[in-house]
Amino acid sequence: MLSVHTSPLDQPGTGDAGGMNVYVLELSRALARRGAEVEIYTRATSSAQPKVVDAEPGVRVVHVPAGPFEGLDKNDLPGQLCAFTAGVLRAEAHRPPGWYDVVHSHYWLSGEVGWLAADRWDVPLVHTMHTMARVKNAALAPGDTPEPQGRVIGEEQVVAEADALVASTREEADDLVRWCAADPDRVHVVAPGVDLEVFSPLADAPAGTTAPARRALRERLGLPADTPVVLFAGRVQLLKGPDVLVRALGVLADHAASSGNPDALRDGGGAAVPRLVVLGGASGRPTAVRELEALAHQVGVADHVDVRPPVAPSELADWFRAADVVAVPSHSESFGLVAAEAQACGTPVVAAAVGGLRTVVVDDVSGVLVDDHSPWTWAAELGALLGDDERRARLAAGARRASERFSWDRAAVAMLDVYAHAAKLRPSRRSAP
Repeated sequence: MLSVHTSPLDQPGTGDAGGMNVYVLELSRALARRGAEVEIYTRATSSAQPKVVDAEPGVRVVHVPAGPFEGLDKNDLPGQLCAFTAGVLRAEAHRPPGWYDVVHSHYWLSGEVGWLAADRWDVPLVHTMHTMARVKNAALAPGDTPEPQGRVIGEEQVVAEADALVASTREEADDLVRWCAADPDRVHVVAPGVDLEVFSPLADAPAGTTAPARRALRERLGLPADTPVVLFAGRVQLLKGPDVLVRALGVLADHAASSGNPDALRDGGGAAVPRLVVLGGASGRPTAVRELEALAHQVGVADHVDVRPPVAPSELADWFRAADVVAVPSHSESFGLVAAEAQACGTPVVAAAVGGLRTVVVDDVSGVLVDDHSPWTWAAELGALLGDDERRARLAAGARRASERFSWDRAAVAMLDVYAHAAKLRPSRRSAP
């Protein structure tokens, strides 16, 4: 496995660490359970990092020095790909011939390295894009910076060279063909998984209620017992859309005030103006969290917005269980792992109708899909759902069922088939003129 720009051991939700970190580590663990030996190469970001970490039996993480340990932006990493590739090739040179059977690269930067490594070792290259520049640029958030042309070209190169391309959803597979001219015969759809043991509903709390177990959990997390809670979990950046939620909260607060009841979401009473909890750190811009908090002050909901650092999976599951709704207002998502994990905890998801979220969230069954990013639309959808206990309970029950479609073990079985297919295809592709 190659994961150049972020280590699978990093905490998701800040910097460049996100769903891809979870994907690489959990897939590797599932492959190891099936007898595979997985070595994950990633760039070292601290002189204190051990060179090799045995994450668990069958999964090894190798930190490769390439450029300065700290302060290197992801956009500067193309200049370090030569150094990183040299480190990977040197590590393999100490192994017996034929040590690796397949190279699986993640994100386009890793694909550039994998292209050379697979060619040098004469093994198949399997690539998972995770995100694509043209897809992101087509759905750019207001004020966000477009992906550079160098990335567009790099993705096209990797797509052309890979023996197999892995998409998380059929929509992403279609995007690979549409935007990157991928050969449809080399594109395989393998849905990521969810750890259904870690992400599970409260055992003694009926879905959609304020049962004693949920009240106790909220007390432990420092959340109000009777105020609706909307949770956002992810990196604080424009792409992920937390600003949409803050502005939607402002709309709800204005509506409550104009109705004559400052604590009501709708005329005639109803749920209190919700608490928005943001579990995430700055990504892209170091000031992103401060900017989000400043926006909350600007729209008059600072007292209703609580920004906290990202947490480990077991604690994240508790936050999902404690929330009334998990919101995923991303402008682009290849899959939407947060939505899948939240649903596994029996919590309805309100998500933007983009990318893989249209596959993960089943509209009006496990959650609600929102067609735009207007704060007024999001305020209406959140307000309606938070004010309807019966509907929320129905969606909560459907959320767990929807999550059971996704399994890391099934993903590993399917991925092993992809590796085998790529190995059979490679000789004929390499002999072609």
